[in-house]
Amino acid sequence: MMQPTLMSYTFDTPPQPVLLDSVSIKPDVILLLDTFFHILIFHGETVAQWRKAGYQEQDGYDNFRELLEAPVGDAQDLLVDRFPIPRYVVCDQGGSQARFLLSKLNPSTTHMSQGMYGTSGGGGAGAAIFTDDVSLQVFMEHLKRLAVGASTT
Repeated sequence: MMQPTLMSYTFDTPPQPVLLDSVSIKPDVILLLDTFFHILIFHGETVAQWRKAGYQEQDGYDNFRELLEAPVGDAQDLLVDRFPIPRYVVCDQGGSQARFLLSKLNPSTTHMSQGMYGTSGGGGAGAAIFTDDVSLQVFMEHLKRLAVGASTT
């Protein structure tokens, strides 16, 4: 069975695997998603704004340039050895291509759990995913309740 992997790239730490969960989406993080059929580089909101402003091309922003290049190099390594060649997508938070990432994540923070629009009900715990699906945690709680409450007659 193929399991997708999600790697997080930040200024503070080396690349590390993170949960396939909506709490992994943060404004100052770059994510690399490998689903075997898709290789996706996702820029958080702040990183995307800096990239569009061209900070990586200015002197004194070498760390930011290296942060942007790290997932691209890792993605190229994955693309070289893979057959069939996966679809390569580079996207920003809030962009139309971000749907490839959002469709694979566990929606632990949704529009229903964030509180009312315009409030910070989630407390900065990741991006809200607009979905009618329940999170894995809610599903497991309902499954446990059904298993414990079921009679064996």
